[in-house]
Amino acid sequence: MKNIFVPLLSAVLLTSCATTNYSYDGRAFRKAYESISQDDLKRDLYIIASDEMEGRQTGSEGQKKAGRYMIGQYQKMGVSFPAPLKSYYQMVPQAFMQTKTRGGSLPESENILAYIPGSEKPEELIVISAHYDHVGTRDGQIYNGADDDGSGTVALMEIAEAFQNAKKAGHGPRRSVLFLHVTGEEHGLIGSDYYSQNPVFPLANTVANLNIDMIGRCDPENCGKDYVYVIGSEMLSSDLKKINVEANNKTVKLELNYKYDDPADPQRLYYRSDHYNFAKHNVPAAFFFDGIHADYHKPGDDSDKIDYVALQKRTQLVFATAWELANRAERIVVDGKNTR
Repeated sequence: MKNIFVPLLSAVLLTSCATTNYSYDGRAFRKAYESISQDDLKRDLYIIASDEMEGRQTGSEGQKKAGRYMIGQYQKMGVSFPAPLKSYYQMVPQAFMQTKTRGGSLPESENILAYIPGSEKPEELIVISAHYDHVGTRDGQIYNGADDDGSGTVALMEIAEAFQNAKKAGHGPRRSVLFLHVTGEEHGLIGSDYYSQNPVFPLANTVANLNIDMIGRCDPENCGKDYVYVIGSEMLSSDLKKINVEANNKTVKLELNYKYDDPADPQRLYYRSDHYNFAKHNVPAAFFFDGIHADYHKPGDDSDKIDYVALQKRTQLVFATAWELANRAERIVVDGKNTR
């Protein structure tokens, strides 16, 4: 009996330790979660949304300069690119840009991808996305896009660093995590459309997409509240909303506002950011958003107007949600219909 019991006991203890380490109360999660800081978010955003980047118009030198900064940060973290790509860039050809644009002429551009392979289920993938383009300059004024979507861009980088910190401590994600910075969102969700048609990893293996597009400000209805809009989280999976709610309850305790989930809402925001290019391929998706404020697509969308406390909390919420998606025993179910 001894020879049977001891290995079984060891297996039970190992399983228990793994469960504890990956729980919201575990040391691994808490250290990674707490590494998401206002100082880091602010440092990166003041660079990404600086005048030097000239508004990050799709395909412009300013956008490429922002991309090079982002890649430099990933290299400092030790977070590499997906091996099939050979670099951090997924090129979006000019021919594709031209067929998808809402108007005008766009040059070739790039999605930027960083990647942490899973330790136990590397073939299964969580995609966390944000667009890093903005609208450039108009009438001699630079539209810096600090909230849209500089906030999502720097949040994505902080989430990657949090996962990488956990990996360095021996608790890397069980499933793979792809950090997808897409181009051309402002011209019709072009970069995410290209990725969804040319995925680096099969969409059938993509468990979920968490998309971040504007999480650094407040809209007139909610200023003074600790909140975030969550859009589409139960459209395709009954699990995804539950996981997001639990992650919120265990961490930042924001008010989760589902106003834009209403099929009758005239803004139709479910269709208007990059998550939709995953949802239309039956990949469960949730979109995190702060609302429409006075500086939306205006030259006043600058880094000094960002609420860095709110940006930190919303970033931590997305990380906590991704942590559970990446580390739970079973992938989430796909049991809903994208009917809107």
